[in-house]
Amino acid sequence: MGRSQRERGTEPNLQPRLQLPVVDDLRADCGSCFGLCCVALTFAKSSDFPVNKAAGTPCSNLQQDFRCGIHQDLRQRGYSGCTVYDCFGAGQKVSQGTFDGVDWRQGDKGAAREMFDVFPVMRQLHELLWYLTEARDLPQARPIRPDIERALAETERLTQGTPAEVAATDVATHREGVGALLLRVSELARADVRRKKKDRRGADLFGAKLKGADLRGVSLRGAYLIAADLRGADLRQADLIGADFRDADLRGADLTGSIFLTQSQVNAAKGDAETKLPPALNRPSHWK
Repeated sequence: MGRSQRERGTEPNLQPRLQLPVVDDLRADCGSCFGLCCVALTFAKSSDFPVNKAAGTPCSNLQQDFRCGIHQDLRQRGYSGCTVYDCFGAGQKVSQGTFDGVDWRQGDKGAAREMFDVFPVMRQLHELLWYLTEARDLPQARPIRPDIERALAETERLTQGTPAEVAATDVATHREGVGALLLRVSELARADVRRKKKDRRGADLFGAKLKGADLRGVSLRGAYLIAADLRGADLRQADLIGADFRDADLRGADLTGSIFLTQSQVNAAKGDAETKLPPALNRPSHWK
């Protein structure tokens, strides 16, 4: 397999050479990836996938050029799980950076297995990079911006290691530290609107009737909003990190200025042309 940047002697982790990511670096670029989400991950037969697939086994729809043969019809074919997934740019980072453009079909099985082990770790690190990049740019977080930038640099440094180093990363411990910092960011960002608002962190709101609800500045961290009716709801400045929006109805909802919302959360929900999203996120093609 290809050598990492560190093995090639470029020392990407040394300051000030480390280049911090921007939002565009954290968007999936499938054309620069070796179809890693279609190979490295497990599929379980369910409402999200029509078949079982073991980790390390290519999806039957993966073509020789690493593109999906049914990309335009994934939902109609029962692969809605694929339309929700977002690697946060980890796929191209592993493919073109960590493994220097040498794909998993080359070399021995051990080398391919190493790539498949690295990918899910890199994906978790890139998710943290997404949150930290957003946090860095929030005006309300200016008082702790140096702390955010240090966490951002350390997370990026972890992504620049050799395959063995990335795979061995203690993501849980690193996520714990980053999570505490993001909580501080959330409190600062919501300070002017969260007074007298109930904290709904981790709340079970499965199927909740929240049409037109004023949820500005509310913490919905890790809340279960599966199939919730959020039509016309005001979610501005709400903390949405880890909230489960599967089949939630966001038609006409206002999510501008919401905190830590991701593309995968949006993809999992239902929306329409009236749904207002943060500028960093795209309107899903399946929203009618």
